[in-house]
Formats: sequence, C-alpha cells, structure tokens
Amino acid sequence: MSAGTQIADTAGAVLLFLGAAVSLLGAIGMVRMPDVLSRSHAATNPQALGMLLVLAGVALRLRSGIDLGTLGLVGFFQLLTGPVSAHLVARVAYRTGYAGREGLVFDDLDAQLSAVPQDGEGEGEGGMGSGGGR
Repeated sequence: MSAGTQIADTAGAVLLFLGAAVSLLGAIGMVRMPDVLSRSHAATNPQALGMLLVLAGVALRLRSGIDLGTLGLVGFFQLLTGPVSAHLVARVAYRTGYAGREGLVFDDLDAQLSAVPQDGEGEGEGGMGSGGGR
C-alpha cells in the first residue's frame, strides 16, 4: 500500500466520520427545534452538508470512475431535491397556520395571500366558478 493510498483512505474515513456527525447533529436539531420552519432548516442544511461529506469520503475510498459518477449524481440530486422539499413543507405549514408566524421578522407572503380570494369569494364576478365564457 502506497503512502498516497494510505492518506486517501485516512482522509476518506475522517470525511465519513464528519459527515455522519453533522447529519446526527442535524437530526438532533430537528427533534429539539420548536416550530416547523426551524425544523425544516435543521432537516435540510446540515443533512445536505453531511451527505456531501459522506459522499466525498466514499469517493476517496472507492476511486473508480463509474463510482465517482454515481456519487456525483447522488450529490447533485440531494442538493436539488432537499431545498425544494423543505420549501414546500414550509409553505404548507405557513398556509395551514402551523408555521408560528409570531416569530417571523418580515412576512412577504402575508400580503400575497390576503390578496388572493379564498374559497367561494369572487366567483360571481366572472371568475372560474361563474360558468361564463363557454
């Protein structure tokens, strides 16, 4: 075993350990946070970093072209889907009232949602429920 291989394996093990530790801290934060918005933050940001560290550690250990390509795709899709799912969860929590709006410093979405007609409002003025325009 050469010195370069030994260093790569050791660095891979350290990255695996760090990634697992960051993911564990994110999971603990998700359990301990008080509201949905804080939990979605704790569920996505540390988890994405932990996953990337684990993938980097595995990549240093495997060193094969097809394996590196697969790990790159896993990292890409993790970074693509994590923030989108957290945004959707937070938006649903906000719309249903579970977001804890009293902790928000600035609420951009409140003005937008108050301008949208709620169930049954505004249908008599040529809206979709009026049956006109056929």
